[in-house]
Amino acid sequence: MQTTNVKQEAYHILEKLPENATWDDLMYKIYVRQAIEAGLEDSKAGRTIDIKDIRTKFGLSK
Repeated sequence: MQTTNVKQEAYHILEKLPENATWDDLMYKIYVRQAIEAGLEDSKAGRTIDIKDIRTKFGLSK
């Protein structure tokens, strides 16, 4: 995360969960958050591949 405190962000995730949430629900929310942030960092750093190149590489149609 950029300048945001991880602990504060974890509290925000917890606050948004319903009262009957499971450990799996919490783990999923954390995983999704981390995956999105990693993807954004990859994009900012130029570590992405154009979808056209992927389609060509795997012989997929548009």
